[in-house]
Order: sequence, then C-alpha cells, then structure tokens
Amino acid sequence: MRAFVTSIALALYLAAWTVSAAESANTYQVTGTVVELTAMKIVVQKPNDEKWEIGRDGTAKVDGNLKVGAKVTVYYRMMATKVEVKPAEK
Repeated sequence: MRAFVTSIALALYLAAWTVSAAESANTYQVTGTVVELTAMKIVVQKPNDEKWEIGRDGTAKVDGNLKVGAKVTVYYRMMATKVEVKPAEK
C-alpha cells in the first residue's frame, strides 16, 4: 500500500512539473559571432551586422569554449523584470 501511495504522489508531482514547464515562455535563438563577453552579457553580431545583447547570470549551460570571436547560437527566453500599468484613458 505504501508503494502505491508513493507512486501516486510521484505521478502527481510529475504531472504538476509538466504543466509548469509547458506554461514557461517560448525559447528563441540568435546565431552569430561573439563580439563582447562579460559575466553579465553576451553580445552576438549577426551576419547582417546587427548586434544582439543577451543578459546572462551564470546558470546557462555552455557547450564548448565561449570567447570573443566564437561562432555561437544563443538560446534565450524573454522575461519581464518590471511592469508599469498606465491609467486608462477617458
């Protein structure tokens, strides 16, 4: 009986985790050459000379040697950091 209850609890946990993962923001990507790199940001220059600045906090998984001049694809999500609600117009 204890194994049955544990199995049900695990199934409910996995179901809740799956729902929360499904509700997360979309993932986007940008591909280009790293032109600036700090502990807080990566600046990627696309082939059309457009530069994209992506913030970083050290939790991103890095595959390979990340350095200026490296060709990369950065995967990111848009996350709100502040929301200001304006009064409705009359």
